[in-house]
Amino acid sequence: MRQPSALLIILITLLLTACRDSKQQAAEQMLEQANALFEQQRYDRALIVIDSLRKVYPGAIETRKQALRLQQDIELKRSQEELAVVDSTLQAVIHDYEYLRKKVEKDKRELRATAEELTMLTRTRMRRDSLQTRFEALCGKIRYIHKKQKEL
Repeated sequence: MRQPSALLIILITLLLTACRDSKQQAAEQMLEQANALFEQQRYDRALIVIDSLRKVYPGAIETRKQALRLQQDIELKRSQEELAVVDSTLQAVIHDYEYLRKKVEKDKRELRATAEELTMLTRTRMRRDSLQTRFEALCGKIRYIHKKQKEL
């Protein structure tokens, strides 16, 4: 049996290296696309690109690590934006609840409280509690993301 020639070994090596390099370049292009989408605040689309990158190029380790950092940045940004909305809504609902609570207490003392007032107070309290729970969950998520970012 004939031994493979040195030229054949070199050609195979070059071919494998070229394929690896082209895959790495494609993975890096996907990461750049995800970064651009993040900058455009198209977070859902950026996460889809990152997910595709991770599935299609499992061997692009360094690019995948960068994609993980970007994914954490996206989740952090989304959570911070949602937290701002929840916080402002929560503050308004707390204000409404306190106003209604004082009014209902006064009406109760004067024996004028209506079923509608009591129902409205209960619904406002439930909304306040729901928003408070969402606020605390988002704060916990943000703390967790910060913790994970420090580990990388």
